[in-house]
Amino acid sequence: MDRDVWTQLRTLSKENAEGVAQHLVMVAVRLAENELDGALAHAETAVRRAGRVPAAREALGVVAYRLGDFARALAEFRTVRRISGSAHLLPLMVDSERGLGRLDRALELAGSPDAKRLEPSEQAELTIVVAGVRRDLGQFDAAILGLERAAYGPPRPWSARIYYAYADALVAKGDLEAARRWFAMASAMDSELETDAAERLDELDGVTIIESDAGADASTDPDADPT
Repeated sequence: MDRDVWTQLRTLSKENAEGVAQHLVMVAVRLAENELDGALAHAETAVRRAGRVPAAREALGVVAYRLGDFARALAEFRTVRRISGSAHLLPLMVDSERGLGRLDRALELAGSPDAKRLEPSEQAELTIVVAGVRRDLGQFDAAILGLERAAYGPPRPWSARIYYAYADALVAKGDLEAARRWFAMASAMDSELETDAAERLDELDGVTIIESDAGADASTDPDADPT
């Protein structure tokens, strides 16, 4: 676990801290496995046992966000910001406002003083989210312009996500030739497979991948040759 989380848990008794830590680890494990109900159960238990620990509230917020329960996610993220003073969840807060359909509030939050306190990687995530808000508002040129500044900067660990978002915005505007170039760049940079850039590139190139099991098909086809 992150050292900062252990520091937060020191406010609890040793036994409770160890128990909450185990639940937080299981939240991460269940999220990685996309078992959201299991992640939710562990996160809720962590909050019951350590409601004033920012990491516990953040875990519950992230699970709620993944479940699409944006109102609950936003409430938890606000609690984290209030008790920790950290703005690192701002991109998720903006996206939660977007998920609730409150696009003007999302942009207002994205332009708040807290946005200036974000780390570069968090700034990149906020840029991607704001571009999505702009697209929801039909402001395609504004979405592209915001991403363009980041896309044309020097390569960073998060560049694959920026390139992907930029390419996706170009598709939405109908510039498929430029989108193809940026999907290709995203695919080349995406060593962790965080995006489906390669699949999107194939789609633009007209490549269709058909998955089949010849053996299974033959065994279920009444007209198949038994030999």
